Amino acid sequence: MEKITREYIRLARPVSSQLLEEKYKLGICPATIRIEMQRLTDEGYLYQPHTSAGRVPTDKGYRFFVDNLLKKEIADILDSFEFKEEFKEERKDVFSFVRRLTKFLADVSANLVVARISRKDFIFKEGWEGILKAPEFENRDYVLNFTRFLEDFEKEIDIFEKSGLEKKNVRVKIYIGRENPLKKGRDFSTILASCCFPKKEQGMISILGPKRMAYEKNINLVNSLVKLLEEF
Repeated sequence: MEKITREYIRLARPVSSQLLEEKYKLGICPATIRIEMQRLTDEGYLYQPHTSAGRVPTDKGYRFFVDNLLKKEIADILDSFEFKEEFKEERKDVFSFVRRLTKFLADVSANLVVARISRKDFIFKEGWEGILKAPEFENRDYVLNFTRFLEDFEKEIDIFEKSGLEKKNVRVKIYIGRENPLKKGRDFSTILASCCFPKKEQGMISILGPKRMAYEKNINLVNSLVKLLEEF
């Protein structure tokens, strides 16, 4: 399941048994791999877009993949010294800091990033240039649906900020497809985390994008960022 999900995230096309056999040298024939893929399909982890096509993860499949990622140790993918040096001037003004932080996170994740300074109820948004390069956004309806989801997300951001992040030890919250509290979010995923900006301003950072987003990189990125902000 993990290999299928990783390959679909990488390729943005249905994953075949032949691809898995050739790349991972599993030591079993494609027919045996197909049997296992059919079992995962029957259990709701995968679906087949059309006859003879490869498989694509379902929301349940992505959730299985993400839950396994969350069990792993957080990888510090941001250098603490470089981060503090790069942002030391902006820390004097929380608005400048969060604006640049939002742009930084959008550039690294290649997704749409929304950040909020809670007490001031101020929202920053960056990342259209990067996210529009994803294959999903070649579909006009998909772009329109994402735009509507983003509008609703901004209007109902309190729902997300209060949905589990107030609990102790909850650093990151992830919604996949139909898990989204908003109906228009069924085709998208959201990674969000509460954090503390300079001058002790509480806030939230969130990554929004296709369900086929780079979960491992983005989860580690958000975790690393929240950790650095605690030390800033």
